[in-house]
Amino acid sequence: MQPLIDTHQHLWDLSKFNLPWTASSPLFNQSYLIEQYIEATCNAAVEKAVYMEVDVAPGQEVEEAEYILKLCEQDDTPTCGAVISGRPSEENFDAYIKQFTGNKYIKGIRQVLHVPETAAGYCLNPTFIHNIRLLGTLDLSFDICIRPSELSDALKLAKECPDTLLIIDHCGNADPAIVNGSKDPGPRPHDVGFWHTRQQWLDDMNALAERPNVICKISGIVARADPNNITASTLAATVNHCIDSFGEDRVVFGGDWPVCLISTSYQGWVNVLREIIAERSQTVQRKLLYDNAVRIYNLG
Repeated sequence: MQPLIDTHQHLWDLSKFNLPWTASSPLFNQSYLIEQYIEATCNAAVEKAVYMEVDVAPGQEVEEAEYILKLCEQDDTPTCGAVISGRPSEENFDAYIKQFTGNKYIKGIRQVLHVPETAAGYCLNPTFIHNIRLLGTLDLSFDICIRPSELSDALKLAKECPDTLLIIDHCGNADPAIVNGSKDPGPRPHDVGFWHTRQQWLDDMNALAERPNVICKISGIVARADPNNITASTLAATVNHCIDSFGEDRVVFGGDWPVCLISTSYQGWVNVLREIIAERSQTVQRKLLYDNAVRIYNLG
């Protein structure tokens, strides 16, 4: 079985951190620790994992980073790198990120952009753009987790920051049923949010793929899918368009545990993805599931 590198591993300990967004969800309002991750992935051939920040309460970002860096230093876990939290729109971002300069485990920064309080166009203010450019000079990436209706903002950011690696999380947060044509998105609502059309998503992802500084993370789509219909035929259109658009060298796998539990287990997501890519060459499968992550995240 082809081994995996999971580039989107979430962990949180609610005895140490406050995650305001989990409070309303019984599924998420509990701790998810490394021991549980190892158990959840025990049959999935995960060899290494890159931690992804979990939107802790403001003021806990440094503490979160220190927590995960200690985990990276241990020999008994797959976690070997981290994408930590950061707020590129803040004036003190320069000092914040430079305190981690030279740490071999820090691979990049993420700020979730799809939360209700974050307006469209947020990532295009001058301070944000300046600080995303700064990440490029520090050899750090920025993960873009954005509403699918705002992928054009991600494209503008990519054009403004050509020397910074941008990683599109969760296939651009597409609705797989809209992409495969089985669901009508309906008329454009006043509050666009996660609404999108099939053609808009296809076109925006194609345009992002034309930017050499953008890669796509094959992750997260089960959380937007019907939990009663997590099948290869349901998800294939989304996965295949991303692979075909970005090419075999600019896609990486992400587990998105425990968020994937909204619809399926970690193993369930991996099984479906392996089925979708089964007809592709062993080289393409190996690049998506392992080799690209080694190169992009400098995992050695």
